[in-house]
Amino acid sequence: MNKYELVSKIEKIAPLETQEDWDCSGWVVDTKNSEVKKVMLALTITDDIVNQAKQRGCDFIISHHPMFSVPLKYKDINIYASHTPMDKAKGGTTETLIQELGYNDIEFINDFVRRIQTDISVNDFRKKLEQISNNVRLINNNSIERINKIDFCSGSGSDFIETTDADAFVTGDLKYHTAVETNKVVFDIGHFESEILVLNTFKEILGIDVEIADEKSPFI
Repeated sequence: MNKYELVSKIEKIAPLETQEDWDCSGWVVDTKNSEVKKVMLALTITDDIVNQAKQRGCDFIISHHPMFSVPLKYKDINIYASHTPMDKAKGGTTETLIQELGYNDIEFINDFVRRIQTDISVNDFRKKLEQISNNVRLINNNSIERINKIDFCSGSGSDFIETTDADAFVTGDLKYHTAVETNKVVFDIGHFESEILVLNTFKEILGIDVEIADEKSPFI
């Protein structure tokens, strides 16, 4: 398999030029070998993930999270990351999460936030979220019972909570002071849990057999 052809499939959906200025998406390690034998998908690159890849015969890792510095010991394995491009892409990180919950009528609010319209109790919606996360935290400062307009941002979406007119917000990294001050119903389902499903999206885009890294949230 040609690694550049595989990456072109990803960049067709999530163009590299759409990344945020602070992001480091793209080739993390680009070895001299253009042909690869096996691909591993991972959320985050760590020593353990690189070791897993090598043990499973993978010479190419595609991850969601980029690396801002690369250890020398990683230089012998191809690594590519699609972070904010995949977050912004149609059918990307946040939409994958929403669809896993059974919703397909999804509105674009901005580059990162997606919205659904529904009518559900706060408790019932929490139960839905608990089907994909064991770390759901609920903030409901005004004791709201039902929600209709729900916005989502996988990963670190805390900064967007007060920028929309939604009844409720689902994200993966809630800041303490935002939780204290918000008038919305907010569900923090965990950064890992809110993004790990995107590996299935990467697999669909590539259209090949891949290895999925064995990863778990660092929070117990």
